[in-house]
Amino acid sequence: MKKLKVLLIGAAFSADLHSDGYSRILDKVDIVGICDKNLDAIKSLADRYGFTGYTAYDNYDDAIKNCDCDVVDICMPNFLHHDVAIKAMNAGHDIICEKPLATTVEDAYDMVKTAKDLGKHIYYAEDWLFAPAFRKAVSIIESGQLGKMLYVRARECHSGSHSPFAQTIKYCGGGCMVHLGVHPVAFMLAMKDNKWSELAAMTSGGGENNIIHQKMEGEDWAGAFMRFDDGTYATLEANYVTVGGMEDILDVYCEKGTIHVDLSFQGPVKVFSIPGLDYTIEKAEVTTGWANVAVDEKYQLGYCGEINHFVDCALAGKDAQVGLRGVDGYETLKVINLIYKASKEGKNIKNTGEEV
Repeated sequence: MKKLKVLLIGAAFSADLHSDGYSRILDKVDIVGICDKNLDAIKSLADRYGFTGYTAYDNYDDAIKNCDCDVVDICMPNFLHHDVAIKAMNAGHDIICEKPLATTVEDAYDMVKTAKDLGKHIYYAEDWLFAPAFRKAVSIIESGQLGKMLYVRARECHSGSHSPFAQTIKYCGGGCMVHLGVHPVAFMLAMKDNKWSELAAMTSGGGENNIIHQKMEGEDWAGAFMRFDDGTYATLEANYVTVGGMEDILDVYCEKGTIHVDLSFQGPVKVFSIPGLDYTIEKAEVTTGWANVAVDEKYQLGYCGEINHFVDCALAGKDAQVGLRGVDGYETLKVINLIYKASKEGKNIKNTGEEV
């Protein structure tokens, strides 16, 4: 059986999430290269997930040029997604790209156009679409047993990113909406095949206008209201003012029923600890007292499923499912930037279907 040869660009947070997925399917994937300026980080990542026989690179230009791979997996800060992607596709490789696709709509469009022109695939890493709990909710909706979907409320929130790249718009593309709200936005667009009609929004505004994070250029709270072509409404929220661990919540209201999914705090394990545990769930500030403890967090959040899907698609030479293609990452970033525009101008925006 042919194995997919993957070059990982980056060896930090996102690379760890993806590597966990690869480590579970080593029967059909080989990590042939890992690139990071920090060679110790490369060794640590490889040792943690049992990768052997790879070449270590400290420069992504050299890695893309010299590594014999099929797919380049981009696990870099947001502002580098475009540069790495364009170079990788021009070198003949398909790519996997973490969210958001780019920091600007123009760069995202360039990535999608380049992929189309070169006949390459962009696999857009939106983990919500492979979170088992969310997939179960979608299957119930699609069964028709609850009748027509009427209204959706979705949010991702936590207490804030400590990454230096998340503090300035130049490096990240915005605030909590582009970092966290990207998930509910992408999820809803995937549910509705990117067909929406109108949106309105409000944000904390960034900087001194923020609720808590005044030193962050981007907003620390954002909310959007969307109407889709089929008449479904949605409220989409993101914020950096939620303590106690990351919240991933989905509420779906239908004609004959309701679905509620709490992705982060679900699970059968609850622990009481006086001294505290090493880890409970992502972004939990404290681990003392009673705490929900993640059992297989990366799997439950969807990272393993999406990586497995990308590997299967790349081996077959086909696009990913709707919501996980380059064009879906582009449409998601367009909507997020229109959310910023609607908030700044204080008016509703209707979908004209225009490109960049």
